[in-house]
Amino acid sequence: MESPALMLSLVFCALLVAGLITRTVLASRQIRHVARHRATVPAAFAQTITPEAHQKAADYTITKARFGLLETALEAAMLLGWTLLGGLAWLNQALLAALGGGMVQQLTLLAAFAMIGGLVGLPLAWWSTFRIEERFGFNKMTLSLWLGDLLKGALVGALVGLPIAALVLWLMGAAGASWWVWAWGVWMAFNLLALVLYPTLIAPLFNKFEPLQDETLKTRVNALMQRCGFAAKGLFVMDGSKRSAHANAYFTGFGAAKRVVFFDTLLQQLNPAEIDAVLAHELGHYKRRHILKRIVLMFALSLLGFALLGWVSGQTWFYTGLGVMPSLDAPNNALALLLFMMVVPLFTYFLSPLMARMSRSHEFEADAYAMAQTNGQDLASALLKLYKDNASTLTPDPVFARFYYSHPPASERIARLRATGTPA
Repeated sequence: MESPALMLSLVFCALLVAGLITRTVLASRQIRHVARHRATVPAAFAQTITPEAHQKAADYTITKARFGLLETALEAAMLLGWTLLGGLAWLNQALLAALGGGMVQQLTLLAAFAMIGGLVGLPLAWWSTFRIEERFGFNKMTLSLWLGDLLKGALVGALVGLPIAALVLWLMGAAGASWWVWAWGVWMAFNLLALVLYPTLIAPLFNKFEPLQDETLKTRVNALMQRCGFAAKGLFVMDGSKRSAHANAYFTGFGAAKRVVFFDTLLQQLNPAEIDAVLAHELGHYKRRHILKRIVLMFALSLLGFALLGWVSGQTWFYTGLGVMPSLDAPNNALALLLFMMVVPLFTYFLSPLMARMSRSHEFEADAYAMAQTNGQDLASALLKLYKDNASTLTPDPVFARFYYSHPPASERIARLRATGTPA
């Protein structure tokens, strides 16, 4: 094995092991910390959260963390199996023998890889939904609905993903050394188009969206949006209770296609003033340009990723160092895409704390905007209800939270809202 290939193999193994150890240590800290504080509701929440709700949240958090360790182990085994143990090399050679080298073989390789990964993960997905979520009272799906969602998701993925993949593969073979610039442009255009088309074409395949019928609430929401200088194409209620008891509200779409979506479970759990406060928080993300900043960051990181892919896809050591012998008389573009997608997360995982910190900062900014437009106490009250109804732990491990949490822990967030929240 050439030295660059050997070096890549060693770095790959080191990152895989380091990631496994880090994930295991962090999850273990979370489990121990939550279990240690299970018996007593934090003093700041003693008047609003019952011991039973607190213990349910602790049990739910611990169960998910333990299940996450199993998922992590399976993902690591799959990654090693696909790469250094020869799984991807075998699959590629089998398809080359059956189909020859060409676009059909490359697309089949991508599809087969996705299908095998999906099938391997299917038992864990089933267990998560029908054992964990069911045990804690969150799952509302029947087996037929779950299977239908899987089938529709696979069909949408194939109908949308395969043409994009075919275009990228064609560019890799036909656009010369600068193919990655054109491929990046295609990828960005696709993502922007998806922001526009997803709310009206894809989301309705999985959920029913009906216009908000509550005239009083509609008047309040429209007044809030007008006060904030925000225009939406419509206010919709989604039948989230069809699948889960978890509640949420969000904006979707882009530009003139923006729409406000409320889970029906959210409308059942919050009063109108609390709904106003939650919506104002979401508006804060737009007004503080968080969405735009994340899109620009995604553009920049994906450009860097495509540039890196453009370089390593032409290096023999990139393939051999990851357990695959590139073809000499057939395109290796699909191989390069798959190997790159498998390896990059090993490197980017250790950037998680930076991304989480930026996200938590954005959440505090959105909270501040909501307090300026509505009432901070209403937002605090709404968040407490959502923490309770979603069984979110009030006592996460601080290190775990700093590494992973995209939202500030409840203790920090509620304390800030209670300290500074005043009527608008």
